[in-house]
Amino acid sequence: MAELILASASPRRLDLLRQIGIVPGAVDPAELDETPKKGELPLPHAMRLAEEKARAVAARHPGKFVLAADTVVACGRRILPKAEDERTAKRCLSLLSGRRHRVHGGIALLTPEGYLHTRSVTTIVTFKSLDHGEIAAYLASGEWHGKAGGYAIQGSAAALVRYLGGSYSNVVGLALFETAQLFKGVGLHGH
Repeated sequence: MAELILASASPRRLDLLRQIGIVPGAVDPAELDETPKKGELPLPHAMRLAEEKARAVAARHPGKFVLAADTVVACGRRILPKAEDERTAKRCLSLLSGRRHRVHGGIALLTPEGYLHTRSVTTIVTFKSLDHGEIAAYLASGEWHGKAGGYAIQGSAAALVRYLGGSYSNVVGLALFETAQLFKGVGLHGH
C-alpha cells in the first residue's frame, strides 16, 4: 500500500499489520516526547499520542494515509513507563504481580484530505502472583526492554498472564479488529 505510512518504530506493529494483509509503503516514526501531561489519565494519554504522531508524520508525507498508534499500560490511574533499564522493569513487574491492570491502545488514521479517524481499545490483563525467581527469570530474558509496563505478552510473559479480557493484539501493540475497521471505513483493505 504505497499510499499508507506507518508512523511507528515498533516492529511489532508492522508485523501485526502484515497479519491482516496491510503492508505500508513506508515506515516513518514520529519521535515525539511521550511524557504524560500533568494529571493526564492513561486512555486520553494514549489517544493524544496516537493523534500527535499521526499529525507529525502526515506533515512529512502530504497526500498519504498515516496510521499511528500508542499503547499505555496502566495500573489504576498510574501510567507505567517503557522499561529502558532492569530496575524499571523489575518495579513494573513487582507492581503488576497478582494484580489486574489495563492496556489502553489509541489508534489514529489520518486521510490525505486531513480527516482524522480514531479508535480506542482497552484490554484487561491479570498477572499471576510472581515470586522473586519468576521476576528474575523474566528480567534475564531481556524481553522487557523498551516495552510499556516492562513486559512483552507475545514472549515468555504469556506464562505470567492469568487472565486476559479483550484484544490480545492491543496488548502486543495494535488492536487489529479496530484497525481493520478504520481502514474499511476509508476504503483501504487488506486481505
